[in-house]
Amino acid sequence: MKGDLFSSERMVQPAVQPGMTVENAKCVKYAVNGEMHARQGAMIAYRGNLQFERKGQGVGGMLKRAVTGEGLPLMAVRGQGEAWFAHEAQNCFVVDIDPGDEFTVNGRNVLCFDSSLSYRISTVKGAGIAGGGLFNSVFTGQGKLGLVCEGNPLVIPVSPQYPVYVDTDAVVGWTAGLGTSLHRSQSIGSMLRGGSGESVQLMLQGEGYVVVRPSEATPQKAQQH
Repeated sequence: MKGDLFSSERMVQPAVQPGMTVENAKCVKYAVNGEMHARQGAMIAYRGNLQFERKGQGVGGMLKRAVTGEGLPLMAVRGQGEAWFAHEAQNCFVVDIDPGDEFTVNGRNVLCFDSSLSYRISTVKGAGIAGGGLFNSVFTGQGKLGLVCEGNPLVIPVSPQYPVYVDTDAVVGWTAGLGTSLHRSQSIGSMLRGGSGESVQLMLQGEGYVVVRPSEATPQKAQQH
């Protein structure tokens, strides 16, 4: 076969070593040699001797799903082979987490991760009155975390002198060392998303980084995730 579709830039190459790599802007490849975890429904292709099994979320995950209707449904992938993961053609990124690191990320942005990473469900203080995006997964340990994001994310430094305020529907995640709280702004409420009245942002203080996406969840998409 010939043509642009079969060009070398689109042709998959054998994995050089086990683990996670970005196959292209919209897809992550994982060379499995043992076990890894991914969001249910994210596998788009695989080859080799692999088994897929639904993974329980534990009490914290069940509580999150009951409260927000979102949750982080996961599956375990075991064996030897290669698997490709994607979600709604969103852009893919890989984060390296080292011992002592802590990365808080919205469950809707999690694609796949090494089984060596641990995660727990966390909530933003005082977020019970707000919508999705404030129940998050906190990753620790050592390994790689694959993320998806609508568009190219912004990474904004946060310092004690300059706290950052982000839209609760646009935040992807943030690093350890940042304190969070809800901030209400009456003055700009009518200028955000065509709404009116009081608006709520997530305020981050301390020393670190916050990641935001250049889009906001529509009501339809928020229900789907």
